[in-house]
Amino acid sequence: MPTRIVILGAGTGGTLTANRLRRACDDDVEIVVVDRDDRHVYQPGLLFVPFGLAESTELVRSRRAQLHDGIDFRIAEVEQVDLPGNRVHLDDGSTVDYDVLVVASGAVLQPEETEGLPGPGWGRNVFTFFEAESAQALHTALQGFDRGRIVVNPIDMPIKCPVAPLEFCFLLDWYLHQRGVRDDVELTYVTCLDGAFTKPVASERLSSLLADKGIEVVTEFATGEVDAEHGRLVSYDEREVPFDLLVTIPLHGGPSYVGRSPGLGDEFGFVPTDPRTLQARAADNVFAIGDATNLPASKAGSVTHFEGDTVVANIQHFLAGEDLEATFDGHSNCFIETGFHKALLIDFNYDREPLPGRYPDAHVGPLPLLKESRMNHIAKLLFQWVYWHALLPGHDIPGISAQMQHAAKDPALTGADQGTPR
Repeated sequence: MPTRIVILGAGTGGTLTANRLRRACDDDVEIVVVDRDDRHVYQPGLLFVPFGLAESTELVRSRRAQLHDGIDFRIAEVEQVDLPGNRVHLDDGSTVDYDVLVVASGAVLQPEETEGLPGPGWGRNVFTFFEAESAQALHTALQGFDRGRIVVNPIDMPIKCPVAPLEFCFLLDWYLHQRGVRDDVELTYVTCLDGAFTKPVASERLSSLLADKGIEVVTEFATGEVDAEHGRLVSYDEREVPFDLLVTIPLHGGPSYVGRSPGLGDEFGFVPTDPRTLQARAADNVFAIGDATNLPASKAGSVTHFEGDTVVANIQHFLAGEDLEATFDGHSNCFIETGFHKALLIDFNYDREPLPGRYPDAHVGPLPLLKESRMNHIAKLLFQWVYWHALLPGHDIPGISAQMQHAAKDPALTGADQGTPR
């Protein structure tokens, strides 16, 4: 019988992994991808929908169409993974046996985990841009908003693209300036963190930008309740932040099937994963990629892209009975829209802070790091084309390495290293 690799999820991680494996493996390796629907959403584009800079319908393509020939795509909900039996149970009663399993199901929004969030205020004065329908509704709400207080609140970490709420604040500031109503609107960023971002160097730079734009920051706020009727956020320690319009990023967790699969996930539904090899802790023949993991790395598309090299190589090593490569270094880079046709770029990994310098290297890198520029903004917009035509098909992107390059950076201008995950 042929070797079968089953991939759960046809988002960024599942698609690029399937396509790279199809090119790398012989025809005696069968690749099966399972997802609940045939709608692949370019999630970074949702940031622009509330400001009329993108339409949600433009960001959706067929999942099946992104997969290379020779990959079996099945539409079904996963009911459970039977680790001892090497079998996936689907909600239609069928099963799929595997020799290697890749969990790439991403993270899901869990608004029901916060009191009051999925209540009558949803779609009226409470929105999120992390899903297409609400992002489009938020666009309508912002068009009619010209006075009052807008609060942006990621309820807790981890979330997909942790810089996105900050980008939203910066773009909202720009949007209100364009409409001529910025002086009449208060903007407040409310976060559970002790600063604007998790990495101290980047947090300092981003906090400075928020201050320059007159955006108030409330830190260490653990949201316990959303009271939409009275327009207030309430923390677990009973602090309150009033709002007229709330842009929330709900709690994130792993897909529900992970919790129904004994031994696969943690208490949040994420898959415990070796931070260097991307082999799941659950079993030697299980790997995980992207937002589905519990890795101490950003849940961002760039991380998933860089993880792809390690996952594909180690699946091949596993099938050949060879030792795995501990090659993933937590590499992440993020374009951060700052409004007014500019963006900032940060580049970091498990051990290194975001550093000043150039990207991708000091000699030919056109993109400044930790500095606003129009070139960074253009690069972020161009990435949508790269995503569909290079990243998802599994092509190498010239000049972009899966490991963080240090030659272009100046560590003397940053704080200490973070330490190596174990």
